[in-house]
Amino acid sequence: METIVVGSFTPSVLLDVARSTGVLAAHGLEVREVPVPSSPAQFRSLLDGEIDVALTSPDNVLAYRFSPANPLGELLDARILGAVDRGLGLGLYAGPGRSPTDLRGARLGVDVPTSGFALAMYALGDALGVPREDYELVALGSTPKRLAALLAQECDATMLNAGNELAAEAAGCVRLAAVSEVCGPYLGTVVAVVGDRHQPAGHRLAAALTATAAAVLDGDLTVETTEAAARRLDLDGTLAARYVERLRDPAEGLVRDGEVDAASLATLVRLRTTYLPVPDGDGGDVLDAALREGSGLVRRD
Repeated sequence: METIVVGSFTPSVLLDVARSTGVLAAHGLEVREVPVPSSPAQFRSLLDGEIDVALTSPDNVLAYRFSPANPLGELLDARILGAVDRGLGLGLYAGPGRSPTDLRGARLGVDVPTSGFALAMYALGDALGVPREDYELVALGSTPKRLAALLAQECDATMLNAGNELAAEAAGCVRLAAVSEVCGPYLGTVVAVVGDRHQPAGHRLAAALTATAAAVLDGDLTVETTEAAARRLDLDGTLAARYVERLRDPAEGLVRDGEVDAASLATLVRLRTTYLPVPDGDGGDVLDAALREGSGLVRRD
């Protein structure tokens, strides 16, 4: 049995279910999940060996593999090993009673202004008729931190998902726009590593999560998943049940086969080249290389 440390932004219900049902053990793994405060901190921890595997946005892998303008200022051998979900309700949420017009002059919370969720937020703002220059950005870190800031009125709107958006709705917050409706197809979470040291274990983790996802989608683990959502995300019974429904949503939920599809990667590249272009010196963008065969971005073995 191999023990690995996995860094995540929001506690992973899928990982919890994979553990409690013995799927992790069947793949030879014991997993210690640790929270990470931000995407730069997550990838710094991967680079420094403080965590072995990340549950992260695929946009982060794109940025740290291909863009020298990433927050760490250096390119990493970051690799995607498998897809987990399509955003789990990712959308732009505002405080009670607010509408899209209230975004003008508002404070919008982000992990960091260059993160994938921030780029998606810029696209949602444009779709609502509120361009990026019309609101103030406030760097607040991970999604749970941004939820707390929204509820404390430390920001006026932010991107939420993975159960955080359900807690926001229960507190009266409103979803102004959904990523699945504006930026689809989209990938929200992937299994990722830096370098090859932990790639074999990462592949086993991806396989375990894929097997668990298939069981959840087939309705075989409803009780276990609902209990895990309530326990890990501090949701009441009604919200935990809604979370399980979201896991099964074809546009926003779990990826049954764990495959990283080209169309979703193209969406992420398009968002980054639109809102944070980095010229490659040949008239293109450094992210153009991400979609080429042999880029090394996605590792299947």
